[in-house]
Order: sequence, then C-alpha cells, then structure tokens
Amino acid sequence: MKDLRIRILQADLDDPRIVELIENHVVAARGQTAPGSAHALDLSGLRSSDVSVWVANRGEDVVGTGALKRLSEVEGEVKSMFTSPSARRLGVASIMLDHIIDAARNEGLRRLNLETGSWPYFDPARALYAAFGFVECDPFGEYREDPNSVFMTLNIEDSLARGSSRSH
Repeated sequence: MKDLRIRILQADLDDPRIVELIENHVVAARGQTAPGSAHALDLSGLRSSDVSVWVANRGEDVVGTGALKRLSEVEGEVKSMFTSPSARRLGVASIMLDHIIDAARNEGLRRLNLETGSWPYFDPARALYAAFGFVECDPFGEYREDPNSVFMTLNIEDSLARGSSRSH
C-alpha cells in the first residue's frame, strides 16, 4: 500500500518538482496581491543563508513548502507557506507550520512574525495562523504599513503554554 502520510523534509532547491511548486507559489501570491505588495520569496531569496526551507511530501508527491527566515537572535519570520491545490484540506499547512514553530523553538527563537495578504485569497492562511496563536501586529523588520498586507506575530513560549504547536 502506498504511504500517503505527510512528511516534512529539508528542501532540495535544485529538485525540479520543488522548483515548480515554489514558482507556482510566487505566481499565485503575486497574482492575488496588488503590485508592489507581494513579498513571497523566489528561489534566489530562499537560497539565502538565513533561510531554512522545507517541503511536505505525500507519498512521492511534493505538496507543500514552508520556510523560516532568521531576523535576529530571537526573532524569525515564516515565509513561503504554500500547499499545492491538489493537496489542500489534507492538513499540509498545519503540519508545515507546526514544523516551522518547532524549528524556531529549537533554534532558540522566541518570536515568529509573518506577513500575509489582506485579500480574500489569503483568508484561509490568516485563519490558520490565528488558530496557531498568531495575532495581528504592526509591520516588523523592513516592512511598512500596507493595506494589502496583514502582519502577525507569535510569542513561541506562549504558544507552547497554550498547546498551539501540535505533535504530528
């Protein structure tokens, strides 16, 4: 029987399947955001030394991505969360976000931030982040106030106390 569980693995950014999924993410995010307001990292951005990238596999299929960008000794940013349309509603994003929160905690980070879109396309993403304990906040890092962006933050220690990060 084919194993269809979701597995999170370090991304090989030279794997054509992963490249295609990331390119699809960038195109989708930019297509659903006002010009100048899309902040999805492309492959060159994901190759930065301060970024860790993972993929979600279901069997042999690459069905999702997620990344953690280190902003400082204590803060990180969730980047490049994307689930292929064929795998939506299977829990891929929850498993990936849980992995990113655990990785941030293991790296000694105390806070995770993120930027996502304000348009209806991003409603499921905002709901997912809120379910994990992320709350809206002011822009962080190099971001500026933008009506097309929603900024969210999570105190990692609080998330552990609330049980927001789940085992998988």
